[in-house]
Amino acid sequence: MAYDYEYFKREVYTLTKIDLNAYKEKQMKRRIDTLISKHKIVGYDKFVAKLRDDKVVFDDFVNYLTINVSEFYRNPEQWELMDKTIIPELITKFGKNLKVWSAACSTGDEPYSLVMALSRHIPLNQINIIATDIDKQVIEKAKTGLYSEKSIASVPDDFKKKYFTKVGPSYKISDEIKSRVQFKQHNLLKDSYPDKCDLIVCRNVLIYFTEEAKNDVFCKFNSSLKSGGILFIGSTEQIMNYKEINYERKNSFFYVKSK
Repeated sequence: MAYDYEYFKREVYTLTKIDLNAYKEKQMKRRIDTLISKHKIVGYDKFVAKLRDDKVVFDDFVNYLTINVSEFYRNPEQWELMDKTIIPELITKFGKNLKVWSAACSTGDEPYSLVMALSRHIPLNQINIIATDIDKQVIEKAKTGLYSEKSIASVPDDFKKKYFTKVGPSYKISDEIKSRVQFKQHNLLKDSYPDKCDLIVCRNVLIYFTEEAKNDVFCKFNSSLKSGGILFIGSTEQIMNYKEINYERKNSFFYVKSK
């Protein structure tokens, strides 16, 4: 039997339910080959055996596979538009009990940014965010809520003072913000999606997916939104065929479900 990359993809799916076929192959294969070399293992079959037997290596692999680059208020000008235009429009349409989903939320920077942004318009105790990611390790990190100075650099000063406490070189986010977010493990390519969402935020994740997988996710997001609900994507992404899949483009990064 040839223990090639096709074999490896099948075995990884069996072990993790992560479908490597949905990722750009050249880029992902290079990342995986680098990781295998780091563990001083030769051959995909040997690495699969290691994944089965060694929980530390398995967790390291899943963490490595899921691209976790995140920061609070990433692209501040887009968050300003969120504050001045998007949130007020959503409240006018749907009221203050908004259903918000932060998909592929990584270490929690994004859902916590959403809570703070919404808190300018809605009392904190009315805010509820569903935050999901494929990687258990980053979800645990998100629940801990400790961040570097660099990670919180773009947080508005009043929120920094109000919601962060310095702990050694790090900053801990307050429990009153943390309590508004419910974290769950979720695979965008395999699991069912929440329904009747008013706002979905999924930024700078789908760039690693194939065009087919990306289109599938954008269609599923559309089905998850209420009519008039909004999808907020990353500054490195765009939906080329947005009209065909039932979106109107509000601006480069905000798309409204048509009907």
